[in-house]
Amino acid sequence: MKRQAPRHAAGLVSLVVNKPDAKLLQDFLVQKFALSRRTAKAMIDGRSVWVNHACIWMARHQLKTGDVVEVPSAVVKGAVKQSARTTGASAAPQPAKRHVRVLWQDEGYLVCDKPAGIVTCDDPKSVETILREQEKIPTLEAVHRLDRDTTGCLLFAKNHAALMAAVEVFKTHKVTKVYRAIAWGRFPYAHLKIEKPLDGQRAVSQVVREATGPDASFLKVKIDTGRTNQIRRHLASVRAPILGDRVFGLKSARDPRFMRVPRQMLHAATLELPNPLNPHEQITVHSPLPADFRATLRLFDMGK
Repeated sequence: MKRQAPRHAAGLVSLVVNKPDAKLLQDFLVQKFALSRRTAKAMIDGRSVWVNHACIWMARHQLKTGDVVEVPSAVVKGAVKQSARTTGASAAPQPAKRHVRVLWQDEGYLVCDKPAGIVTCDDPKSVETILREQEKIPTLEAVHRLDRDTTGCLLFAKNHAALMAAVEVFKTHKVTKVYRAIAWGRFPYAHLKIEKPLDGQRAVSQVVREATGPDASFLKVKIDTGRTNQIRRHLASVRAPILGDRVFGLKSARDPRFMRVPRQMLHAATLELPNPLNPHEQITVHSPLPADFRATLRLFDMGK
C-alpha cells in the first residue's frame, strides 16, 4: 500500500485516516511515520497527539475512517530521529552528546540553563548525569527539580555538604523563584494572588500579567511556596492553563495554534537566594527565554 504523505501545516503534521489504514492510534503512527512501537507509544504518552482536535493519550484509541490525526512538527521530527536510533543500522553515526549551558557557578554551587525534554535527576539521561560528566564533577547533586518540559534556572550542589546547606536555606523560604508562562486566553487580572492549598499544604503564587492577546497571555509568576506542579495547577484553577500543558491544560482545541505548541510554556527565569556557604553573598541568576518560548509568543501576537 502506498504510504500517504503527511501534510505539514505551519508547525503541525496532519493526516486523515483512510479506509485501509491501521485503526489503533499507536499502529497508525508506526505506519505513517515509520516509527518503532516504543517511540510511537512515547509520543502518545507525552500527550502530543490530537485526534479531531482532542488530545489523546491512549495507545489503543480506536480511529475511524475520516478522523484527522495531528502532531506538532517538532515532535514528529524528534520521534523519527529517536526511532532511527533505536532501530537503525549500526553504521549510523552516534548522536552528539547533549550539552547543558552553565549560567553561573562558584566553589560550591552551579546553576544551569535546563533545556526542555530532560528530567532533572534519577535517570541516566538526566540533567544531573549530563552535568556530572560535562563538568567533571561526579559528586554533583540537584538541589531542587524542574519538570521535564520546564526550562530555565536549576541549582546544583557540587558536594553533599553544599547540598545539605542549600536544603536548609530552601526551608527558610528565602529563595526567590520567578517564572515566565504563556497561558490560555485573555488573563483578566493585572495582578492576582492565588492562594489555594495543594495536596493539603499551603501554596501561594503571585501572578503579574506582562502582555495579553485575544487568545493567550504572557505572565510572570513568583511562587512563595514550592509544591509539586504548583504553577501549572494554580493557573489551571483560575481557567488560565499553561499552553502545551498536556496534563492540566486544554484537552481539546479548535484553533490549530494550540496544537502546535510542542511543550508546556513554563520557564524558570530567575533564581535568587543567599549563598548557603556564604550568607553574606547573594546568588542571583537569570535565564533568557528559549527559542520555542519566543516562537510561541510570536504565534499568539505577543512577541517580535
